[in-house]
Amino acid sequence: MTSSINCRFAIFAIFTITCMFYKPINCEAVQLTQQNFDNILASNELVFINFYADWCRYSNMLMPIFDESAVAVAKEFPEVGKVVMGKVDCDKEGSIATRFHITKYPTLKVIRNGQPAKKEYRGQRSVEAFTNFIKKQLEDPVNEFKQISELGKLESDKRIIIGYFDRKDQPEYSIFRRVATNLKDDCQFHVGFDEASRQMHPPGSPIIVFRPDKDRSTDTDETYPGSLANFDELHVWAQDKCVPLIREITFENAEELTEEGLPFLILFHSADDKENIKKFHDIVKNELLSEKQSINFLTADGHKFAHPLHHLGKSEQDLPLIAIDSFRHMYLFPKFEDMEIPGKLKQYLQDLYSGKLHREFHHGPDSDSDTEKQDRPTNPPESTFKKLAPSKNRYTLLRDEL
Repeated sequence: MTSSINCRFAIFAIFTITCMFYKPINCEAVQLTQQNFDNILASNELVFINFYADWCRYSNMLMPIFDESAVAVAKEFPEVGKVVMGKVDCDKEGSIATRFHITKYPTLKVIRNGQPAKKEYRGQRSVEAFTNFIKKQLEDPVNEFKQISELGKLESDKRIIIGYFDRKDQPEYSIFRRVATNLKDDCQFHVGFDEASRQMHPPGSPIIVFRPDKDRSTDTDETYPGSLANFDELHVWAQDKCVPLIREITFENAEELTEEGLPFLILFHSADDKENIKKFHDIVKNELLSEKQSINFLTADGHKFAHPLHHLGKSEQDLPLIAIDSFRHMYLFPKFEDMEIPGKLKQYLQDLYSGKLHREFHHGPDSDSDTEKQDRPTNPPESTFKKLAPSKNRYTLLRDEL
């Protein structure tokens, strides 16, 4: 009897190891535990994880779909070390759930080269959608140009990192590509080899250049000053360049931005108003950089976000304008033109932090000055963006998710 049990255990162990490392096409998603978690993350380019709880109805609805998707993905990408679809029982593996700040179920996260992606997966829950998502994630993140003139045709509203290398088999290019894989959602990556880039760098000395989004900022191109042989150093630099100080809020990313928990300072603008976007960018960069840990700097298309404008008592005809959304109330910056007065916008943020804006909402302006009384909004509407935030204890389901 004991021998039989041991035999069945041995077969199960072999099957489990095979699923983890050789990925036969009949495997379900790999069960991730504290014992195998870090090893699987370190040994695969992409790990797509379903954080679930057995008691959660939505977790139970998703599980067979996720397992079936794992089989489809294994058929599509059978190479060892390419991709693994894994699942974490958050009740049994509390330390992993805590490590990734999981508070709702099911939560789906992507890990690229051991680094968690900023965005959770919030798309449709189907085998086809998961498979297409993985295919998209594994597409080559680097676009190769054959002639230097092609760089003049790149999109002006994108943040771009350009690599100039002698050849594709250089170790430095391998590091560049890994960084591109991690940051491709935030930047476009382009590369030229040999003749295509020879005029841009000395032989044997590849260089990497960041090109900002010219439509939204007045920043100039910047060359990477560090070692191209150091992945961590290049990744930190590229992440700083690729993740913008000021982001455009959309209905697609609003939930992610509200989840960060920081108040919004928002420039509402017309769709074609590039000039004021650039002015706002320069003021934030030059005067408000020290505030970036305390507030999210955003721009918003006033046509798409007409509802918050309506709550502020404004319309598209009043654009551009600036407002703070504290997730309790919205506060309108009195005069848009005053943002160009040094210190004016920063003082408005300080009034938010100190509670002055909220206090004046309830008790009227602190100052006896008639001018200030006219300038200060004393009846701010409730926050509209907090309504876009997800529940803290369950996953927000989109219409086509399950």
